[in-house]
Amino acid sequence: MNSKIPGPNTICTHIGEVEDQQFKGAISPLFMSSSYAYEDVEVKRYPRYFNTPNQEALCKKIAMLEKSEAALIFGSGMAAVSTAMLAFLHKGDHVVLPQTLYGGTYNFVVEEFHKFGIEYSFAEGFSEADFSEKIRDNTKVLFVETPSNPLMRITDLEMISKLAKQHDLVTMIDNTFASPVNQTPADFGIDIMIHSATKYMGGHSDICAGTVAASEEHIKKIWNLAKNLGGSLSDYTVWLLERSMKTMVLRVKAQNKNAKKMAKWLENHALVENVYYPGLKNHADYPLAKKQMSGYTGMLSFEINEALNVGKFLKALKLIKPSMSLAGVESTILSPAKTSHGLLSPEARKEQGISDGLLRFSVGIEETEDLIADLEGAFEAVSNKNLV
Repeated sequence: MNSKIPGPNTICTHIGEVEDQQFKGAISPLFMSSSYAYEDVEVKRYPRYFNTPNQEALCKKIAMLEKSEAALIFGSGMAAVSTAMLAFLHKGDHVVLPQTLYGGTYNFVVEEFHKFGIEYSFAEGFSEADFSEKIRDNTKVLFVETPSNPLMRITDLEMISKLAKQHDLVTMIDNTFASPVNQTPADFGIDIMIHSATKYMGGHSDICAGTVAASEEHIKKIWNLAKNLGGSLSDYTVWLLERSMKTMVLRVKAQNKNAKKMAKWLENHALVENVYYPGLKNHADYPLAKKQMSGYTGMLSFEINEALNVGKFLKALKLIKPSMSLAGVESTILSPAKTSHGLLSPEARKEQGISDGLLRFSVGIEETEDLIADLEGAFEAVSNKNLV
C-alpha cells in the first residue's frame, strides 16, 4: 500500500488487522489470553493496560478513521466519556458542556463531579456567545456533542476549536451520532473524539464498547488514568468490534439514505407535530450540518400529536422495535423521557425541549416502504382510539 491515506471502506476492512502468521487466515485471529510473558519480550502485555494484540490492532483502525495519532478502546461509551474527562479535570477545574447533553453524560456530571471538586456549566444554546460566556479562569475543557441526543442540534466545531484555542482549553466531542463516516472532528481542530462503539461502530446491537481517539500526548494522559480505573474491553468483544467495523461505512450510508426518506415522510404526516433531522432543509442547523458533515446520520426524532398515547403507539409497531440504544441494522424507537433521558428531572427535560410525545427513531437498513407501512399502521391503531 502506498503512502496515500486509504479511503474509509479500505480502513474499515484492512487497517488494524492482526496477521494470522500461523495459518494465513483472511481475518484477524483472536488472542484470548489474560496472562502474557514479561521476560525477553518487547511489550509487557496485560489486558487492563489496553495493549493486548487485538486491542492494539483495533486502536489503529479507530485512530486512522478519526484522523488522529492514537486511540483506546473501553468497556462502554460512558467509560470512555468519564475516563477522558477525568484525565483532564481535577479538583478546582471547570468544564463547559452543552445543555442538550446525552442523559448518561449529564447524570455523570451532575452526580459525580462535586465529589471530585470539579465545577461545570451548561451552555444554554449553540452559539459562540453561549459557550464563551460560561468560560471561567479555571475552565480546562470544552465538551460538545453533535448531533445532539435526541433533538439533533448541530454545534459548529470550527467555532468551538477556535474558542478553545483562545483560552488554551482541551476540546472533546461525543461523535457517536455522526460516526466517523459522517463527521471527522479532527478536520475542524477538535482534540479528543469519543464514541459509544456500541452504536454505529458495532452496528448489530450485540456489543457494548467505547472509544477515544486523540494525539499520542492526549492518549497517554488518558491511558495513565484508564489503567487505574480498569475500564478495558474483553478481547472477544474487541474481536467482534473489529469484525463489525468492516461493514460500518456500508451500513451507515444505507442508514443515512433511509433516515432522510423517513424524515421527509414524517414531516408531511398529519399526526406528526415536529421532525428533527439535520438533513431536512427546514432544520435550524441544516446549513451548518451540510458544511461539516458528509452525511446526516441514521438518527432522527419526531413528536407525535399530543392527543395520541405514546405507549400504545409504540406497542402497535410490528417491525420497528421499541428498544433501548440505537444504530443497529434493525430500526428501533424509544421515548427519551422514559429511557435515555429518564434520569433527568421533568424540569431538566423541559429545558432541553424533550417532551413526553418525543420519539427517537434509529433508522436501520430495511426497505423504507416497510418502515412507512409499520408507522402508518401504528398511527391508525392509536388515532382511531384517541382522536374523534
